[in-house]
Amino acid sequence: MAKQQSFGDKAKGKQKSTFVNVKMVKTVKTDKGTFKFQEKFVRLDDISKVTELK
Repeated sequence: MAKQQSFGDKAKGKQKSTFVNVKMVKTVKTDKGTFKFQEKFVRLDDISKVTELK
């Protein structure tokens, strides 16, 4: 039996994501005076919006 779908056909069917995932690291000062780091991933529409994150 012949192959119905090739790898190239499968790859064409998937859409490329328009979002950009960015890892955001935030520092928080504790009551003792030490610093903790909080990490989270943020999904952005455009990479130029990185400066707007808080």
